[in-house]
Amino acid sequence: MLRMALRWIVGAVGSILMLPAQAHHSFRAQYDSTKPIEVTGYVTKIDWMNPHVYFYIDVVNAQGKTESWAFEMGPPHMLEQRGWKRNSMAIGDELEVSGTRARDGSMSANARTVKLRATGEVLGAASSEGQTITQGAGSGSPPAR
Repeated sequence: MLRMALRWIVGAVGSILMLPAQAHHSFRAQYDSTKPIEVTGYVTKIDWMNPHVYFYIDVVNAQGKTESWAFEMGPPHMLEQRGWKRNSMAIGDELEVSGTRARDGSMSANARTVKLRATGEVLGAASSEGQTITQGAGSGSPPAR
């Protein structure tokens, strides 16, 4: 009886621990590699946190209207390996961003490269096509703004 109860408890705990792993989506599930995007805009918010860094920029579209875009990058440690620092970009900085648009057509994308317009520095975003979960692939929707 005790063994059966222990098995049930271990199984239940194991199932609960698996939920975060199942919630992590692949790049292909979230982004459409046939929809590359390049935009220029000003940083409005930065979420430098695990498991992925997000930043938000305001972009003026072809009709002259401002759109708010969300970009996903890799985890902080991978960005740091590619030369990023927590303060590499700041609110108000103008950026040129290339990446891959979300499948759902929303104004969100997975950033491939980020160019800081003031300095011309181009940094890799540590989160693009063909990467695995451990290499910084996309996951889910961006956090609420």
